This record gives sequence, C-alpha cells and structure tokens, in this order.
Amino acid sequence: MKQIIKNFTKYRYLLSELVIKDIKLKYRRSYLGILWTLLEPLLTMLVLSIVFSQLYGRGDRTFPVYILTGRLLYSFFSNSTKAAMKSIRSNGQMIKKVYVPKYIYPLSSILSQYVTFLISLIVLVAVAVVLRVKPSIYLLGAIIPLLILFVMVLGIGLILATLAVFFRDMEYLWGVILMIVMYCSAIFYEPERVIKTGYGWILDLNPLYSVIINFRNTILYGLPFDIQALTYSILFSVGALILGIWMFYKNQDKFILNI
Repeated sequence: MKQIIKNFTKYRYLLSELVIKDIKLKYRRSYLGILWTLLEPLLTMLVLSIVFSQLYGRGDRTFPVYILTGRLLYSFFSNSTKAAMKSIRSNGQMIKKVYVPKYIYPLSSILSQYVTFLISLIVLVAVAVVLRVKPSIYLLGAIIPLLILFVMVLGIGLILATLAVFFRDMEYLWGVILMIVMYCSAIFYEPERVIKTGYGWILDLNPLYSVIINFRNTILYGLPFDIQALTYSILFSVGALILGIWMFYKNQDKFILNI
C-alpha cells in the first residue's frame, strides 16, 4: 500500500494533465464549449418534463428536478464507464513507449467526466431555486451519494477497461447494459408504478437506483437516507472497486500484447 501511494504521488502531475487534456478534447472545435455541459441537461430536462408530465398527467412543479437528479447521475455513470472502458486501448501507443502506471488512464478518464458532472450540477441548483424547492438540513448529505457513485464508477471502470482489452465486443455489450440500467433507474417515472406491478425488486437490484434514491432524498424531498439503499450501494461500490483493482493489476502486464 505504501508503494502504491508513493507511486500515485509521483505521477499526480501527469494525472492532472491527462484530466485537463480530456476536458479540452471533449470541447475542442465546439462553439459552446463548457457551456454545453449546462445546456445539455437543461434541454433534456425540458423535453422529458413536457413529454412525461403529459403522459403521466403529473402536475407537480418539482417534477423537472426529479428528472434532472436522475438524468445527471445516470449521464455521469454512462459517460464515465464508457470512457474508462476505452482508456487503455485509446492510449495504446503511449503505453508501448513510456512507462506510466496503467491505472492512470481509466482514472483520468473518470476524473475528467466527474469534473464535468460537478459543473453540470449548477443547472440542478438553478432549477431547484427557480422551482422553489425548499432546502433542508439533509441537503448537506448529498455529497455522500456523489462519493459512492464515484467509487462505483471507478470500480466498474477498472473492470471494463480490463475486459475491453481482451474482448473488443465489450463496447457493444455495455451499450445494451446501459440501456437496461437507464430504464431500471426510475429517471423519468415514479418507482411506485413498478412496485405496484410486483417488479420492484428489479429496481432494488440496480445499485445506481439506490444512489439516485438517496440523492433525491437529500436534494428534493428533504428526507434522511434510505438505509437499505445506502447499505446496498456502499457494499456494491466497494465490492466493485476491490474486484476492479484485482482484475486490473492481475492483467495489466498482458495489456501491451493485446492493444
């Protein structure tokens, strides 16, 4: 562990440079640049709010905040896991020429997405203020689901980065899995609709949904954490991180032969 910390400290400057590079590349040749990070979730929220408020006949003024809390967390989960999955292969030439701890690449990809995600939360704050969502003392706990989400994404990202080196079809398979995750995260519908049908257990199995529940509790409802959802999301995230680190370090020496 001491050697890992020493190694991380040695390459922290490179990590920060890779994060900055990823953010710059994302908005290269874009007229809106970082502004799109704020506009995209706002426009998506408007469309989904109009469509699903009409579909479900929901007149709740806070419905846009409900959608936005789920959409932002899912977008980070989706974008960061896909970026981490491609990170080793996309940096194959550098890996072959220069020694750098290989975990730096998926970690930098996730961190760059996390920075963008945190910036996009400005939209959530603005919409919540406009729609007069009353803050509560539980608002301070919002950081906990966000930290759990980061650990979850890092663990899954390391697993995907490892698998994608050896199985090129992993990108297509993960795209299908992400679609399933999205529909099982109650982003634009109320979970009660699923629970009434007897399929609520499908939502309970989704760790991202467990994170979204507690994020909504702190931001939107002013409620304490759902302990069951909190426990499940923590156990899943820590388990995914341990598995991801083990898989990555066990196979990292084989990467150069397959990229």
